[in-house]
Amino acid sequence: MNKRILSWTALLACNFMWSLQFLCIKLVQNQVGALCTVFIPVLIATIFMTPFVLKDMKAQKKSWKHLRIFALLAIVGQFPAQILMTYGTQFSTASNAGIISLTLPIVSAILAMIFLKEKMTLGRWLCFAIAIIGVIFCSLKDIHNINAGWNFMLGNLLIFSGVAGSAFYNTICKKIANDFTEMEMLFYTYIFLLAILLPLVIFYEGDILTRIPKFSSQTWTGLTLLTVFHNFLSMILFFTALKKLEAIQVALSNFLITFFALPIAAIFLKEKLSGIAIVGGVLVLVSTLLITIIEYKKNNLQAQPVL
Repeated sequence: MNKRILSWTALLACNFMWSLQFLCIKLVQNQVGALCTVFIPVLIATIFMTPFVLKDMKAQKKSWKHLRIFALLAIVGQFPAQILMTYGTQFSTASNAGIISLTLPIVSAILAMIFLKEKMTLGRWLCFAIAIIGVIFCSLKDIHNINAGWNFMLGNLLIFSGVAGSAFYNTICKKIANDFTEMEMLFYTYIFLLAILLPLVIFYEGDILTRIPKFSSQTWTGLTLLTVFHNFLSMILFFTALKKLEAIQVALSNFLITFFALPIAAIFLKEKLSGIAIVGGVLVLVSTLLITIIEYKKNNLQAQPVL
């Protein structure tokens, strides 16, 4: 039970950090382009991890055959999740992005059933239903403002491709989790992602080096938060939980991003919380607690010896 509690605590923490992403991007968007908003934090996080991973690489002697999966994860997973999602939001609306992003747990659960052969039990369906009702309550304002017109179709498709990329990345990382440490999975993915981003940054945002001395304290704060919390600590905690829990359980926890986004929007962006949104947030939290209890009882029964 202790390990499972620690895993769910890690999920709570990483979903809270992910919910800060929009706020952090707001802090840097006036001075940093979309590509560098991803590239700079990923580069710093990679540099920090390098000495630790190199030490393990010498001991384990992993070859290209072992690492090529991360090229796929960077191209199909992280690139759309970070870059296409950012551009998609620029072509669409914030309301559209918020609603489409809510499909992440559902897409993740579907991919877990396909690639990992995990099953949706009655308890999991119940928890998903409660969570979905909760996020609808939280997002009634966004749902009312959603725009599905042709002008926003490209942006909406890019946003959904980002959601699908995140779901694919999470699912395949679960599949290979026993072969790599948490830091290795993150490091190797970032190496390939940086290789993809570098020529794009040089071509589209090549003046970034001349603009760095002009960065304000607000911009540095945003980049620091993105580096430490979004691109490093949250991912390490996520992989730690992913090794202990099934991908479908982890997918359900992603609804917590909406739960945490409510107070963040109220505190930092001065947005007002409606009563129905608060009820929705509570339902999301209840669904997460409920699946924790259900899964614990199921595993406890399976562990009991048969007399």
